[in-house]
Amino acid sequence: MNNFWRNKKVIVTGANGFLGSHLTITLLKKGARVTGIIKVSPKYTYLNAALKELSNPKLKIIKSDIVNLKAVRKIFKAFKPDICLHVAAQPIVGLANKSPLPTFKANIEGTWNILEATREFKMKALVVASTDKAYGEHKKLPYAEDAALLALHPYDSSKACADILTRCYAHTYGLNTAVTRCANIYGPGDLNFSRIIPDTIRSAIFLGKNPIIRSDGTPLRDYVYIDDIVNGYLLLAEYLYIGKVKAGEIFNFGTGKPVSVLGLVRNILQAAGREDLKPVILSKIKIKGEIDKQYLSICKARRTLGWKPRLFLSHGLAITIDWYKQYFNTLFK
Repeated sequence: MNNFWRNKKVIVTGANGFLGSHLTITLLKKGARVTGIIKVSPKYTYLNAALKELSNPKLKIIKSDIVNLKAVRKIFKAFKPDICLHVAAQPIVGLANKSPLPTFKANIEGTWNILEATREFKMKALVVASTDKAYGEHKKLPYAEDAALLALHPYDSSKACADILTRCYAHTYGLNTAVTRCANIYGPGDLNFSRIIPDTIRSAIFLGKNPIIRSDGTPLRDYVYIDDIVNGYLLLAEYLYIGKVKAGEIFNFGTGKPVSVLGLVRNILQAAGREDLKPVILSKIKIKGEIDKQYLSICKARRTLGWKPRLFLSHGLAITIDWYKQYFNTLFK
């Protein structure tokens, strides 16, 4: 058994978010000592629910804002982390479009604060979350890590900036950092119902309504299950720490198997046993500015980390739907 994570001191930013919750829970199960930085404390998070069954003295949650450099420095100085997984972000595209400045502060300034604290306290490894959205639109598919970052919208651009800053700190200051660019992540605990998978599942199993597709249904996207992404992050952090990955490297994590938006919704309805419901397509033409095809090459992650996705979409959706059924039943008892 690999005991790499046992007693490693790890900071997880955004520890009660969708990805942060899963990372935190997995790290605790592997014996790590985790300090989670959170900005807000909603009544329900996937992490809170898990901690009712997973009582762990190795977890400390700190309510703070990574935009505050003084607060970030204080946390790093007190905890003296070995590794940081920086996944905190303002992730909602609609909010970013309506009001970009808070997104820029959270995703760009928040990242440079984490980078500065890493530099000051000489932490051994830092993994920073970018996104496949940072690539923007390219004719050549799938997107490999050496593709240019052509992001043109607020959320996408904010992550591209964080991406570039991370590599800047690696190459200029020698920080032992790496960047992840993930496809669309789904799975238990995602309560952002502006995303297509949670929204479609809610429509199908809770509301009993025909799911709405805001585009013409043809855009191709890649959807990867949360456990596969967690595995990728932890592998990358470990390899970075022990020197098997060079500072400043970038890794795509996805499935390499894109599906159309309409195809995804139909898969969800089938997995939920609600094929009587029919997708409602709002637009018969392509939405202006929407990228038509976007999916990733995962050759580098396979070659360097030995990583590959383990769950097919059908299996991942089945597990995810079962979780939402339990969530809605518990929520509205």
